[in-house]
Parts: sequence; structure tokens; C-alpha cells
Amino acid sequence: MHGSTRWHVFTDADAIAAEAVRRFLAAAATAITARGVFRIVLTGGHTPIRTYQLLSRAAVDWAGWQIYFSDERCSPPTHAARNSRAAALAWLDQVLIPKANIHPIPAELGPAAATIAYSQVVSTALPFDLVTLGMGENGHTASLFPDQVHPITESAPSVRGTPKPPPDRVSLSAHTLSNAHEILILVTGTGKRQAVAAWRAASPCQQPISAVKQAWTPYSTKPPPRSDFVGQGCPTSFQAPTCLKTRRKTKCFRFAA
Repeated sequence: MHGSTRWHVFTDADAIAAEAVRRFLAAAATAITARGVFRIVLTGGHTPIRTYQLLSRAAVDWAGWQIYFSDERCSPPTHAARNSRAAALAWLDQVLIPKANIHPIPAELGPAAATIAYSQVVSTALPFDLVTLGMGENGHTASLFPDQVHPITESAPSVRGTPKPPPDRVSLSAHTLSNAHEILILVTGTGKRQAVAAWRAASPCQQPISAVKQAWTPYSTKPPPRSDFVGQGCPTSFQAPTCLKTRRKTKCFRFAA
């Protein structure tokens, strides 16, 4: 996909959730019409929960949806911190989606076994139709953290010694996350302003999210103090950061409180 980076301003996290739902449903309709199936990767964290809650009320035929996850903590399946558990409580357990269509990462098996198992699952799903991601205050996305080495040749590498507990996780790689028709990055909270600024400036080895290409980015923090972020009006486009200067540029939304 060719194009420039675009940042649009929305007022709050609820506006982001509503826009995210609209994009989920539009992407699903396009994929199901074209291919008979919609393959989506869900992100974890607090930001997407409102989106999931809104989706639970949507009048949708869920039979064509195939659900995958960006990453998972090596905890029991019912642990409150599990991304699959959060998505189930907010959305998936509330709708008539076939259980066989939901593909959680079996991280309870431990990182090594889960990596092998989920790599096999992912291999049959690519390219994804929609990948959703978030970004933490330290710049991590999925379970890919700054200042760590992340294998690019593995589909779902194990991640050990993360700075946030639990230390053992499984994450889709940046290469796998980039293998999608559309990517939607949801970022909320004023505490992430510095991380967003670093993302704009960093190389992929410093900011893992910089390695994920062609992303749509709803962003609800106040804009970082840089000229191309600041002001009531927002530029409709600007050049992608150097690390994203590939044939597939990044498309972004910015939502500022």
C-alpha cells in the first residue's frame, strides 16, 4: 500500500472506540465479500476494551470472523491479565461466534511450546485482514519491548525477561503483524506522549512499533511538543519517519484530548 501518514484529531477515548468499531465492521464486510472470511488480530491492554464492549452490541453475523491475538502472557487461560480473557469478557463471550473461530495463544503451555503451537496456527491465517495494536508508555507493542532482541524470522517468538510481569510471553513478530491488509494502532493516555514522539524518531530496533508497517493509528493522547503534531488543526499528511520509508508507508489517525 502506498500513501503518506495522516493524523486525525478526535476528542476522547470513546470517539476512538466508535471509530475503531466502524473500521472493524467495514474491514469485515470487505473481507467477507471478497474472501468469505475475516481474519482479525486483537490487541491487549486497557485501550481496546471499550471497542470490544461496543462490538458485543453490534448486530453482526459472526460466523465469518476468525479471531487471533497479537500476544499473550504465560498465565493460566482464566487469569485476569490474559488478553484472550479480557476480550472474552468484554465481547466474545457475549456474541454468537463459533468457539472454533477463536484462536487464543496457548501461552499456558510455556513460551517454547506456545511458540511452536501458535506459529502453526498463524501460518494458515496470513495475510490477516486487520491487525490491531496498542502501544505502552515504554513504547512496547504486543509483547515486543524496546531494548530487546526480537527474532524477525519467527512468526510467534517467545519473549522472556520482559520489564512488565509476567516475564514470559509469546508475541507475534513485527514481520507477522505487518502481513495484513490493514493495521489499526490504538493509543490513548497522556502518559504516552513521549513514547509517540520516540516512535516518530526511532529506528525499529529502538521502538518495536516502528517496524510494523502501513498502520492506521487512532491516538488520543495530547500531541507531543513537535511542530507537525501541535495545534488545533492537524496536517492531513506528512512524510513517514525514516525507518518507515519503504514501499508501504504508514497511515495514521491521531486523536487528541
